[in-house]
Amino acid sequence: MKYWLTILSCAVLFFVACNNSSNEYIAAENGLDAGREFIASSNQGDFSKAGFYMIQDPSNIGLLADAEKNYRALDKEGRQILRQASINIKSVTEPTDSTVLLTYGISGDTATKNLWMIKQKGNWLVDFKKTFK
Repeated sequence: MKYWLTILSCAVLFFVACNNSSNEYIAAENGLDAGREFIASSNQGDFSKAGFYMIQDPSNIGLLADAEKNYRALDKEGRQILRQASINIKSVTEPTDSTVLLTYGISGDTATKNLWMIKQKGNWLVDFKKTFK
């Protein structure tokens, strides 16, 4: 009897663990949150989470895949530097009530970057392709 109880307990724990996957992310409340989550996730190498905060169209998906490829091509030290980098927000502008432009840099990099967030169907998402226009 104890044998079956142990097996049943293990099976329940396994299914609970599978259902509480890390893919259940919290939607961004505003454009700034979406941008910060996207940048932080990308720097951490969590491109699944970064993709959650991004508009899902072929251009964006391709650009995120390229960013992941570039991240994976870094040596261990390069990835560690990105994981430890701070996000330095330079400005946040709202051209419209459904568009936010985030100008930022990351510690250790002198480049200033722009990131666009757009509110679609009530969700704030990154439009990654617009960054490269």
